[in-house]
Formats: sequence, C-alpha cells, structure tokens
Amino acid sequence: MPEEPKEPEEPDELRIFHLLRAVTVEFGLRQGEFAARNGMHPTDVRALICLLDAERAGEDATAGLLGARLGLNSAGTTSVIDRLERLGLLTRVRDAGDRRRVLLTVSERARRLGAAHFGPVIDGAVGLLRGFDDREREAVRRFLTGVRELLADARKNAGPGSGA
Repeated sequence: MPEEPKEPEEPDELRIFHLLRAVTVEFGLRQGEFAARNGMHPTDVRALICLLDAERAGEDATAGLLGARLGLNSAGTTSVIDRLERLGLLTRVRDAGDRRRVLLTVSERARRLGAAHFGPVIDGAVGLLRGFDDREREAVRRFLTGVRELLADARKNAGPGSGA
C-alpha cells in the first residue's frame, strides 16, 4: 500500500503564530465566560482591561481614552460606562485638578471578581515565566510587544468603515 503524501511541515514561525492565535482564542473564551457570569457584554470586559492597563501605566482614565482604546464612538463609550457603573464595576470621579474632567476607576468589586476568575490563569502564567531566564523573558516580551504594535498599526490603517 502506498504511503500517504505528507503535508509540508509548517515553518516554526507560523507554528508559533498559530499558537499565539490559539492562546488569544482561549483567553477570549475565558473573557466571554466572565462576561456571561457577571451580566456583562464582552466589550465591558475589554473596557475593564483597558482601564486597568491605563491605571498600571499611570494614565488618567477618561471616557475619551476608553473610547479610543476600544474603537467606540461617544455614544457606545457612554453605554459601556453606564452599564459598568450600574453593575458596580466602575466609578466616575471628578478630576481634582480639573473639575470638568471625569475620571473612570475600576471598583474593588470588579477587581475581586476578576481576581477570582482570572487569578489562577495569571498565577499560572507568572509561574511559567519564572521558569524562563532573563533572555527568554525578554524574547517573549519583544515578540508580544511587536505583535501588539502590528495589530494596532493594522487597526489604524484599516480606518473607519473598512470592515476590518
């Protein structure tokens, strides 16, 4: 019986990319579970992540910043903020330095819910990274930062109404 022809082996770079894609799909599923369990829309979870990222970066989290990061118009951003506030997952606070500005803060309730749901995955990933040496961690960081920048550039270049 003749042997089945073998598929050409995929280059290692593509296997790594496909693995990254699989990780993002799994993470998206976990985000969807979190949203459903807590009466949220998946965009609400992304909004909380954006707000936490802004906090870690020392950025003032405003509706404008959130809308830009999520790619939402003003009305869509307001809907997300209103929903999260109703659920007790964020608060609006007047900026002490400029009373016209409203700052968004992730609530302690949201932090507790997030830690309960995502904590084991975060702890596991941190544990995995602790097994890497400094050079390996820098390679992972460089790769993930580069992919994030490629995706951000693709989004900017797609422009409104492109369907991308």
